[in-house]
Amino acid sequence: MGVGIRRGGVGDRERIVGVLDRAFMDDPVSGWVFPGVEYRRVRHSGLMGAFTDATLADGYVDLLEDDSAVALWMDVPDEPHADDGEDVPALVREAVDPDNARIEEIARLLDGVHPQGRAHTYLWMIGVAPERQGEGLGTALMAPVLDRCDRAGRPAYLEASSARSRGLYERLGFTVMDHPLQLPDGPTMWPMWREPQAG
Repeated sequence: MGVGIRRGGVGDRERIVGVLDRAFMDDPVSGWVFPGVEYRRVRHSGLMGAFTDATLADGYVDLLEDDSAVALWMDVPDEPHADDGEDVPALVREAVDPDNARIEEIARLLDGVHPQGRAHTYLWMIGVAPERQGEGLGTALMAPVLDRCDRAGRPAYLEASSARSRGLYERLGFTVMDHPLQLPDGPTMWPMWREPQAG
């Protein structure tokens, strides 16, 4: 599939947040974090904005040229950076929705399953506009980064938030790690790892 991909910057923030907000509005994990459709419509974009800001600061965002899909990536070192004493999950909760403990809870749960001790590329989120899902755009957006990982001998990691996305990632060479993450009274997430593939 011939799709144009560009690197996103701060000037693209609203576009990025808009695609993620729409792409994940009906996602099972978003429904758990923000139960109730109206509540989710009001608060969800704030969390997508926090994720986008963190990635623009410390990672990189790839967008399709028509803004129909975005991917948030982070390169994770062998050893985690020294922590400056800030409680990031609590700060995100405070900034996005102080009364919603699940924002902080999911951040802590995901931190707990994220692999440590080996450098890797982390696909934090990938979102495709709902009307374009099923066209292979997510695969097209991921392919160049996974190719770079393969050439560099670098593994990749992500958490699948639905059975459908898990199937896509398995086709791209990711495998489910030891244990799925069962959110309390909520859906399952699947931490997935991809070893570099031989060309």
